[in-house]
Amino acid sequence: MTTLAPSLSESARAEILRLLHGPCDPAALSSLTALRKALADGDPGPVHGPGRGAALLRRLRSLADALPPGAGILDDPARLAAVHACAAVADPSLCLAGLVHHLLCLGSLTELSDDQAGLEPRLSALREGRAKGVYLITEVGQANSHLDTGTRADFDPADGSFVLHTPGPGAAKFGSAGTRGVEQTGVALARLFVDGTDRGVFAFMVGLTDSQGPLPGVELSDPIALDALPLDYVQVRFHRVRVAAAHWLSDGARISHGGESSGTAAMFHDPAGSPEQRLQRTLRVGQGLWAAMPAVAAATSRRTAVQAVHYARTRRTQSRIAPGVPLLAYRSQQTVVLGALADAFALTCAADGALAVRTGARAAVPPGQEREKAMGFTPWAAVSRPLAAYKAVTVRTAARLTAECQHRCGFSGQLTANRLAGYRDFHHAFETAGGDSQLIFYDIGRSLVEEGHGREPELREPLEPTSPYWWPALLRRHRSALVRELLWLGAADASRDPFERWNPLLERAGVLGEAHATLLMADDVVRVLDGLRDPGLVRALTPLAALHGALSARRWAGSLLALGPLEPAEFAALSAAVDRLCDAVMEQLPLLLEVFGEPGESPVPGATLDRALGATS
Repeated sequence: MTTLAPSLSESARAEILRLLHGPCDPAALSSLTALRKALADGDPGPVHGPGRGAALLRRLRSLADALPPGAGILDDPARLAAVHACAAVADPSLCLAGLVHHLLCLGSLTELSDDQAGLEPRLSALREGRAKGVYLITEVGQANSHLDTGTRADFDPADGSFVLHTPGPGAAKFGSAGTRGVEQTGVALARLFVDGTDRGVFAFMVGLTDSQGPLPGVELSDPIALDALPLDYVQVRFHRVRVAAAHWLSDGARISHGGESSGTAAMFHDPAGSPEQRLQRTLRVGQGLWAAMPAVAAATSRRTAVQAVHYARTRRTQSRIAPGVPLLAYRSQQTVVLGALADAFALTCAADGALAVRTGARAAVPPGQEREKAMGFTPWAAVSRPLAAYKAVTVRTAARLTAECQHRCGFSGQLTANRLAGYRDFHHAFETAGGDSQLIFYDIGRSLVEEGHGREPELREPLEPTSPYWWPALLRRHRSALVRELLWLGAADASRDPFERWNPLLERAGVLGEAHATLLMADDVVRVLDGLRDPGLVRALTPLAALHGALSARRWAGSLLALGPLEPAEFAALSAAVDRLCDAVMEQLPLLLEVFGEPGESPVPGATLDRALGATS
């Protein structure tokens, strides 16, 4: 839990904790303090080789200890997000392992199983961190493999079990299943066949390894190196592995045995209604991951920004222009590192918005307008447009922010001890992991056009760029302009072949999708700001919110100017507005650094660099 200045009022302390950790109860906040200490004091163990599995399980148990016990481990989305955010700050690879373990593997077992008692004892071992969970969806042979899954699960009417099989090299699964010497349980997505008929893609629980190695019928390839985010990646092939009936995560689907002995065919019923809807239901477990990712992005971004600001404050330059002046005195440095602090605040607000969608506190669509969504390029936006959008925009923002801060921290930004490289690689990896962000933006843009958005009248509010309300108002006009442009270019012409219609317009659709996701975050910023009651916090965070908007508008300037929502005169005034906002943020910097800083750690990369250089001199 963050240690705050005693001068702050109790109400301000409560608001800060709510802002940083979401709606976690006091017990959860206390568990985060214990988790942070356990991860700092514990030995992370080797990255590869002997001892890796035992060390990883110990750290996964630390995460489990910070979550509700037993069957309630996944019942609190805010706590799940906070625990994994804490893990990401300490060890991005552990966070990735935890997200897969809890939100994809355990999440599938919890949300999709109709008989959780039949999943024991593996289910309890996963909940308690005595076994590692793996999620196997990606196949190596083709792009978008989840849309054409090759792995087969053939129903055996003799006993109601299933035979899991990899029919060819292209259907091999890719995942972090190569942790040797420990029990691993996988959730594998496979195409179900009943009496030779394809019934769609379902999830199956399957044992992968024990302390001795791969279980019978499970083949693991040699390790596949991925140094940017080290985990135990391998290809997994199944050779007619028998899966018990209770280990089919049927999600309400049913099969009557039938078969040759009864003289009748097996009868299959699926409430999903179609293979496309079945895939969406099987993949809905991704919503838990998407709801947690903004909190992870926000936590690592806050730490990154605070490090970059401290570095700029304490590192003095020796340029001829002004020898001895700290880096932070330069406007060019202020814009980046204070802008990173502003973006970290925006990500923190987006984390709150994503959790609100996940828990139903904020409706994903207006009441009465819910409807089944057809898949486009991928199933992700159809599963949950807002949560997929949050995932895509927050990891992209965090990756950009971290790369910029790493560059501005000089050589110390490259040091492993400062973790900036690990944060950067983690978020770059999630550009494609958990649903490809660019494909999500394509789908959101396409669906906005086909649903008829953008025809509402355009209102131009009399706001200045130094107002936190200016950016969401501008972005809302821009989203409408992007929709109108696509409509004018024929994107809604249903008489044309969909591929021919959309292929030349994909980049524009992606810009529209990203604008929509960016607007979600912009709206969250003003929503959170409007909800604050402590005058000191409002005074400190208001210029930070406005700086996020002004700098975002500069990054979007080409598209904004081309379509007209931003006038040339407004753009010309942006630089002066950014300077004024930087001055206002500088006045509030001590409080902001305390609020966003990570407790118990030295946030000064220069100090780490000095120690490293001293050790080698």
